[in-house]
Amino acid sequence: MADIMLSDIDDTLIDRIGRIAARSGWDMSSAITHLLEKGLAAYDGAAEVRFEGSEAAALQAALEALASVPDDPGFAMIGRTAAAS
Repeated sequence: MADIMLSDIDDTLIDRIGRIAARSGWDMSSAITHLLEKGLAAYDGAAEVRFEGSEAAALQAALEALASVPDDPGFAMIGRTAAAS
């Protein structure tokens, strides 16, 4: 494994990494490695949420149920945009 040296790191960032390390039972080096792995996975899109099987079916059923809520001037309009004229 390659050695990585970080310089000019903000004290607040070091403190945050230290708190995560302590909470997780890691040393600072392990914490930085874990954070880099998670951050890179999220940045690369590898951490995208995907629903499969019964979870996908349940989500689809919920979306279809929400789509069938009748239009009214109150509750059913939450999150909907006005129809284009």
